Amino acid sequence: MTTPEIPPLYRDTDFNGPLNDERAARLIRSLGPLEGRRVVDVGCGWAELLLRTLAGEPSATGFGIDLSEDYVRLGRANAEERGPADRVELVAGDVGGWRGEPADAVLNIGSTHVWGGDPRTHTANALAALADLVRPGGRAAFGEVYWRRPPTETEMAAMPFLPREQYRPLPELVDFALSHGFRLLALAETTVDEWDEFENRHCLGWEEWLLENPGSPDFEEVRDRADRHRHARVHGQRETLGFAYLTLLRV
Repeated sequence: MTTPEIPPLYRDTDFNGPLNDERAARLIRSLGPLEGRRVVDVGCGWAELLLRTLAGEPSATGFGIDLSEDYVRLGRANAEERGPADRVELVAGDVGGWRGEPADAVLNIGSTHVWGGDPRTHTANALAALADLVRPGGRAAFGEVYWRRPPTETEMAAMPFLPREQYRPLPELVDFALSHGFRLLALAETTVDEWDEFENRHCLGWEEWLLENPGSPDFEEVRDRADRHRHARVHGQRETLGFAYLTLLRV
């Protein structure tokens, strides 16, 4: 089987977010014993975190759903290559229209948007859905962006795609998560170095593509996207945005 190619934006990244090997391992451990348990990943991307979770417990089973057919194909190919294909189902579909049975562990890392709606309600929509998807006594690994500090008007102007109300300060994010029927088991936040590592790899995909495809009819569009992303990162995101990992117990 030929492994599908990761889209250029992410081809140099393991995860579609600021998550390194060490933090991924700690996050998986925070889910507790998974022997015989079912793990669901909503907005799974190419399911790297789900596959690593299953690799650590041979009796666990998994289900992942993502809107991108390309990502799902890549995840299936990786599952075949690395072994757990018979224990994981990966589906291309709209999470907003999917109804799953409550699971023992649910992953939702950087994917609150998968339930759709106004960006200002993404976090609320995700937590309400997770409260239904995690069985009582089960756990959720929830990763979400937060404001490290209130952005200035100049910084907000550099990030026109982000409504100020979309995110919360970290204490408010934790309190909001707990208000949906959870208890906090673990909390961690991405360091600036981890953000930079992800963003550098992220941008490398664009820059390498531009070098390799100077005659492409998409060249100007891709370069414009890369420039806008860099401007937002340097003039707004890097100083204001954090990323938190919450491990939540459903009560």
